[in-house]
This record gives sequence, C-alpha cells and structure tokens, in this order.
Amino acid sequence: MITSERMAMVDRNAAALGVPRKQLMESSGNAVARAFRERASPGDRVLLVCGRGNNGGDAAVAARFLDEFDVHAVLLGRPETITTRIARENWDALDRAELPTTTCTDSRAFDLDEYNPDVVVDAMLGTGVTGALREPEATVARQVNTADVDVVSVDVPSGVDADTGEAAGIAVDADAVVTFHDDKPGLANLDAEVTVADIGIPEGAETFVGPGDLHALDRDADSHKGDNGEVLVVGGGPYTGAPALSARAALRAGADLVRVACPEYVAREIQGYGPDLIVRPFAGDHLAPKHVDQILDLAAGHDTVVFGPGLGDEAATLDAVAKFLAAYDGLAVVDADALQVVPEVDTDAELICTPHQGELRKMGGTTADDWRERVEHVREFAADLGHTLLVKGRYDVISDGEETRVGRTGNPGMTVGGTGDVLAGVTGALAAQIDSSVQAAALAAYANGRAGDAAAEMYGDGLAASDLPDRIPQALRDEGEGE
Repeated sequence: MITSERMAMVDRNAAALGVPRKQLMESSGNAVARAFRERASPGDRVLLVCGRGNNGGDAAVAARFLDEFDVHAVLLGRPETITTRIARENWDALDRAELPTTTCTDSRAFDLDEYNPDVVVDAMLGTGVTGALREPEATVARQVNTADVDVVSVDVPSGVDADTGEAAGIAVDADAVVTFHDDKPGLANLDAEVTVADIGIPEGAETFVGPGDLHALDRDADSHKGDNGEVLVVGGGPYTGAPALSARAALRAGADLVRVACPEYVAREIQGYGPDLIVRPFAGDHLAPKHVDQILDLAAGHDTVVFGPGLGDEAATLDAVAKFLAAYDGLAVVDADALQVVPEVDTDAELICTPHQGELRKMGGTTADDWRERVEHVREFAADLGHTLLVKGRYDVISDGEETRVGRTGNPGMTVGGTGDVLAGVTGALAAQIDSSVQAAALAAYANGRAGDAAAEMYGDGLAASDLPDRIPQALRDEGEGE
C-alpha cells in the first residue's frame, strides 16, 4: 500500500536510479492495454479520454497496443497545453501514426454518443490530483456514468482521492481500475475490480532516499514567520562549536527561528557565530537538573528540540537530560552524549535519535558490517525502543520499527568532527516541517550527505563541518530529471 504523495517520490527516485519516467509510462500504458484485453472483445469500440498530464500519457501509450480494437482517443485540452514532455510525445505519436484522435476544449462540445463506445478508458486525472472535477472533466464524468458502457480507469477513477476513496464532487464510477506499482489506500473503498500492475520500479526507489523525497518539502506561499518551524537547540558545555553548528544548519534547512539554550560562557561564543542565532543562556558552565524547568518552559514554545550537541557526559548533565525527557511530551532530536540516556527513560516525547554505530551500541543496539544486516538490526531496535533511529554510517539507516529507509549520500571526509551536529540541526528543522519523523530524518541524512559531497568537491578530505550548513539549501533542491 502506498500513498499518492509517496508514489510521486518513488517515481522520481526510480528516475534517479536509471529508470526514466518515459520508460515507466511505456510500461504503464502496456499494463493498461493488458488489463483492458481481459475485459473487452476484439473489434469493440474503445474511447480513451485523456487528460493533459501523465495519466493521459499512459492512455496514449495504451492506444498503441490495442490494434485489435476500434480505438479513438480524445484529449481534453489543446496538445500544446499537455503538462509534461513525455505525455506530449506519446500524444504526438498517435497523431503521427494516424490513429483516430480528437481534442475537446469546451465541455459543451463533448458528446459521448458521438463515439458510441463499448468501453471507456478514463485517463483524465491521476493520483496526484485532488478536489472536485472541473470542466470539461466534470461533464465527461457525468456522461460516462449515465451511459451503458464498461469503464476502466487508469491509476484511480478521475475525481476520486486515491488516499481516501472519497470524491469532492462528481467522479467517474469505474468498473475496473488499473493502478501501478502498489495498491493505493482509497481504492479498497471502491466498488471496482482493481489490478495492480508491476511497471518495473526497482525496490531501491522505495528503500534508498533520493531526490523524490524532496517532494515532502512544500512551503506555503502565504506562510508567516514561525509557520515553517521554530527549533530550540539545547547544547554546549565542554564544547562550544557543536550547538552553533546545529543552529546554523537548522536555519539553512528552512526553520524560521532557531534559539540556542546553553551555559552563559558558551552563549557569548555562539553569539559570535552570527546575528541570526538567538541565544537563551542559563547559569553555570554545564547543563544540570536545576536548569530543566527553564529548558522545559523554552521548549514549550518550539516545534522541535535538538538536544545534545556539545553537552558532554557529566553525571549531572545526563541526569538533566533524563529529567527533561521524562517531563517532555513534544518532538525532540537527541544526539551525542544525550543518546545514552534514552533507553532508560520513560517519556511521552516523540524522539528522533541520531547515533553513529558506536553510540548505538552504547544504547544497547547491534550493528553489522553489511548494511542489509544493519537494516534489520536497526529496525528491530527502533521497534523495541519505540522511537525513530537515524543510524549514521556509510549507509545511513533510518527506521521507526515499521518504515525503514537507507541513505547513501556522503563521503569519507565527513568523519571530521561536527558533521553529526549539522545533521542533528537539519533533522530538527525538517521534523518541524514534515509530519513523518522517518521522512524528516531520511531527508536530513540525504541533504547532509549531499552538502558534504559538495564540500568534498572543493576541499576533498580536508572539508570541515562548518563547510556544510551553507550548502544545505542547495542540497534540498532537486536539480535532476525533467519531464
């Protein structure tokens, strides 16, 4: 089962793995044609109603595989307004092959009786479109629903939300649905025969974090300050640079506001890193239980807390970490020395823990040299722990015990100190913007590694952690395959 949003990510990730969308469209159209043959008889009149997106492109491909039928394809719109290159190419292929096609730009001009079909292929809108049908799609849906014809929908009946099975208005009442790669949650609610077609998307498109995962970031054009996340970094003590790196990385990953709670002497150092960092100092030279109430009050006004960078492992500090987590019920990224406290604490907080493999062993987890074995160990430990794990390594493994992802960006130069602090900050910022902790952590690992790879192009193995934050914005952009 896969949601429409996740399916769009997987589709893009497949392209990054070398299976382009054009190839997937060819496989999808062929799958529609195969399923269609099981429902129709040679010579039947077939009307393919094509939208201007990739769903319509799938149907245009299918038309080329239906020689034994009397096929006619209708495009709802002008060919020059087809939204993707590959869909336009497949529509143009029908024209060059002199297969019967027409265009419809006015709902008043559409008359289903004119085509007198035995079967209608509904390819107006796919899984990525929600909301009530507009014209001319609404008129087509009404006519199709009242006609005595068999209806096959491509991916999802037009007008139906693939994730819920509900419709905001008129929707196509399909007899059969051919969907791709995996079942969609909403299709189970339909009174239709559903066929799930394998179109050649590799397993790695779901397993490995890739550019498709960047689709999870969607900033509202009308958002205001604070809408895109407020992050509190709690750190500093024996180390002053770590919390500053985390805070700068959180800003570069899109958080609107980042504050740093740290010892007074560390605050002066952190303020020197730049005017964008807001510092909230507490008395003393390290975190202690007496500071916890102050930190809890600060945390209440933030979307996420990044807890651990540079705190150190003094007994009083670890006691304070445990006391904070026991009382906190929000979302926190736990890193560095604070990690060792997590397994022993009963907390209502939602935690994203970011250990390297040595820290994971300290927490009670198991590691392995082979990344596939490590995936299983991390999944099992995350399930036992009840929190999300982002285990750093050559292959980053991210799991909450149910959903598991693997990151492959990064390079050996990132063994330098501080890159984990950057990752913690990025994770905190993305967790404030993305509902899924696994998705946020996976995308953070991907972006952190890409930033490190960009830094390595300039500095090689001599890169420094401070080279990464300013490269995070570019790492969070998809500059790959177009359509």
